[in-house]
Amino acid sequence: MHLSKQAVLKVEGLRKVFRSGKSDLVLFENLSFEVTQGQMAAIVGESGAGKSTLLHILGALDRASSGDVYCAQSRVNSLSENDAAAFRNRELGFVWQFHYLLPEFTALENAAMPLLLRGDSRQSALTEASSWLREVGLEQRAGHRSGELSGGEQQRVALARALITKPKVLLADEPTGDLDMQTADAVFELVARLHRERGLTSLIATHNFAFARRCDRVLRLQKGRIEEVQPESLPA
Repeated sequence: MHLSKQAVLKVEGLRKVFRSGKSDLVLFENLSFEVTQGQMAAIVGESGAGKSTLLHILGALDRASSGDVYCAQSRVNSLSENDAAAFRNRELGFVWQFHYLLPEFTALENAAMPLLLRGDSRQSALTEASSWLREVGLEQRAGHRSGELSGGEQQRVALARALITKPKVLLADEPTGDLDMQTADAVFELVARLHRERGLTSLIATHNFAFARRCDRVLRLQKGRIEEVQPESLPA
């Protein structure tokens, strides 16, 4: 294990190559960085820079071509498929740009899904989900299906679902990208509050420099490399 004392997430020499016809497309290479306990870090970069792919690799949803990822005492890139699924359910919370709620289930059932999938009783899972919907301000919408919820409400359910397993790390990929500015601001404020109150370590990919500036750190991914930049240096 190469994690330093405070590091919850560490990336060493990460490289991702896609085969494109007869040539190789190098998305990024030699990425190395770490995120320490309690930090809220933003990843910025143009579309196509590889932000989503990087988050997928960190979350054991994709594999790097080479390099290592250590997260919460696991060497992520060496996990089997079953171990990776258990790792995601135990250690990580995911929030995507699109909420991926299951349309046939209520907000309460969607929030409870990670606990149900790991075998918790229906009653205990729904009780915990109810508590989380209250946490994100949606207690009154618990019985509504996703199609009956606004975009902001759907993303709040997705956040409750991501955090119900009490993960150490939150990975968020453009979590406000589909929302209007006012709703996006409210969702970001909720993410920031839960990050602080729950002692999370968070990595958020975003195009929104206003939100990135409010994070502890900013990592810029461009031309296959990653560099740390001062949050206040980002354009307004």
